[in-house]
Amino acid sequence: MFDWPTFLFSLPLFGKALLITLQTSLLGNAFGFVIAILISSMQLAKMPLLRRLGGSYIFIFRGVPLLVQLLVIYYLAPMFGLPNLSPMVAAVMALSLCSGAYIAEILRGGLMAIPSGQSEAAHLLGMSRPAILLRIELPQAIQSTLPSLVNELVLLIKASALVSVVGLADLTRVAQNLASSDYLFFQHYLVLAGIYCLINIPLTMFGRRLERHLERSLA
Repeated sequence: MFDWPTFLFSLPLFGKALLITLQTSLLGNAFGFVIAILISSMQLAKMPLLRRLGGSYIFIFRGVPLLVQLLVIYYLAPMFGLPNLSPMVAAVMALSLCSGAYIAEILRGGLMAIPSGQSEAAHLLGMSRPAILLRIELPQAIQSTLPSLVNELVLLIKASALVSVVGLADLTRVAQNLASSDYLFFQHYLVLAGIYCLINIPLTMFGRRLERHLERSLA
């Protein structure tokens, strides 16, 4: 049975938790994108050391589960005599570092698809390497990989459910607390699933429309 009074009571709690989930996901994706630009540039650099460092970063953060990364980051500071990180800071750091590895691979594919003649011409015109990357190569790479970037955002929002293990009051944590208080496990987790669907299904549809639009523009 679905308890409607309990459902109405839980809506404000889920609303606040939704803001926290979106905040951690969007911040993690934004910082991860900045990290990805750096890592993808390192992978395509001419220096072997930079390529190895970029590849090692991706190997580590794609190979270690996000949950483990989150716990290591959260409990790392006290080992060096530093204050504990807040759950929000630890969550954003873990999501940023993890998403940066995946986004870097997406951007690397987009950067490799750009004809080398463009960067060579820009170099002859006197543009620096960072200027070529930011003003010529990166906009084209983002345009060609935008559907994949949207899909990565969807995956990151779903993965953000793990941040509840460090005590952050996100959607999953609130559902767990409500379920443990009134034992309406199915109802609260069903509402949780519905909220994630309301977030991710429109994003997924938007990504597919972008993909079809790009296919038509390139045809």
